[in-house]
Amino acid sequence: MAGTPISTHSDLESVYGEGAAAVRDRYVALSKAHHARFGTKPEIFARAPGRVNLIGEHIDYEGYGVLPMAIHLDTIVGVSRGGADLTITNVEAHKYGDLTFSADPDQTVDVGKHNWGNYFLAAYKGVFETAAAKGLPRPDISGLNVTIQGTVPTGSGLSSSAAIVCAASVALMHVYGFDFTKEASLGEVSEFTARAERYVGVTSGGMDQAISMLGARGIAKLVEFDPVRAHDVPLPAGATFVICNSLAVSNKAESATGRYNLRVVECRLAAAVLAALLGERREAARAVRTLKQLEPVVAARYSGPKGSTAGAPLAAVHELLHPGTYSAAEVEEILDAPLASLFEGDASAALVLAAFRDFKLHDRAAHVYSEAARVPAFRDVCLGHGSADEKIAALGKLMDDSQASCRDLYECSCKELDQVVALAKANGAIGSRLTGAGWGGCTVSLVKDEDVDAFLRVLTEEYVRPLIAEGRLTEETLSDNIFASKPSSGAALLKLDL
Repeated sequence: MAGTPISTHSDLESVYGEGAAAVRDRYVALSKAHHARFGTKPEIFARAPGRVNLIGEHIDYEGYGVLPMAIHLDTIVGVSRGGADLTITNVEAHKYGDLTFSADPDQTVDVGKHNWGNYFLAAYKGVFETAAAKGLPRPDISGLNVTIQGTVPTGSGLSSSAAIVCAASVALMHVYGFDFTKEASLGEVSEFTARAERYVGVTSGGMDQAISMLGARGIAKLVEFDPVRAHDVPLPAGATFVICNSLAVSNKAESATGRYNLRVVECRLAAAVLAALLGERREAARAVRTLKQLEPVVAARYSGPKGSTAGAPLAAVHELLHPGTYSAAEVEEILDAPLASLFEGDASAALVLAAFRDFKLHDRAAHVYSEAARVPAFRDVCLGHGSADEKIAALGKLMDDSQASCRDLYECSCKELDQVVALAKANGAIGSRLTGAGWGGCTVSLVKDEDVDAFLRVLTEEYVRPLIAEGRLTEETLSDNIFASKPSSGAALLKLDL
């Protein structure tokens, strides 16, 4: 298969650069824990990073590009062959108990039981399904012994789930000899890992997996879909991003029905209703799956002065979709079909439709179209002319506008995130916004290099240390919950003698 192979390294420095010394103890601890549990060292290590999305929230599953960067926090997986089952352990055994699954790749993932091992199992199924779809012969399947250790905080919006799925997938491809490549991962591995994560009940758009696989030190990425592709976006000199965990936890798999998956359903309904109101035949309108699919129809009707102020898509939303909620009956009348018929075979959507009968179509569509426009604007600022200070100011404004849209139109913020953003803006952040799915998790703030230390001190003392006093955080984990970051490298295999 053409392309550059997924990178395999014999040293930590080539993956982590100057941060190699700081992570070595983690690899040693994982190797020792694996040996103590299974009587042998891992034959291969794999790692994949978390990510922070700089701009473009909740639009990847609508087909629009996003602009994330990989961060230095990551998940490490150590694997050796042995036994008859999949035995999965964690270095933090006191927190994550051992789990055992069958080695059958065709088994189902029990989404009714939300446990951390489901993410490894999802990767396992995804690797074998993708190999089968490519016509690769199924190898002899033996048991695997797996040890995992991660520093990406769970429920933080930094994509701990994608980090474990991607790291596990890379390790499994190596163990079973599947010849996928890094270049192919752009269109294959990042896509199948996004599909794989849906086994745990989350409708993933693909951004998290793409940047976890394809991150590069010093470079953010504009990730686009259908097909998946990534473009380098160099950030302006003097710009640093500070990530702060609000410690409000929103586990996507556990809260998906009333939050993440509800928004996916609302966007699908908004697209179908908007298509019908634009004059598409009802059958054709019901077949529209994303708001992006409507762009040619919208552009034809809203060209010229009518769409020149806010853009044609937003003009259509404001004119054709009424504010407030649409009842299920109202949507069904417009589309001339029961809602369930739009989501046949989609178990996640079925849960949403069983729980909710009112949907905010105007606000969700307005967010998607406005946020989608901010992504290329962010890229253009980075690639354009002007001083570094001018670029940083323009990027900060885009981030602030994104936060307002996420909070007011998509309603995926929360009081803790709003508190951190307000604190950040009052203490030197050029721009600040939630990042990730929202409803908890982290903020990302754009800060000038020379202000980073003072900024970190203020947020640590005024927001993070009170969480330590409450027992919700420890001094040992503080640096994983508030930190400055430049873009970091993506997924890699490591053969290490530890």
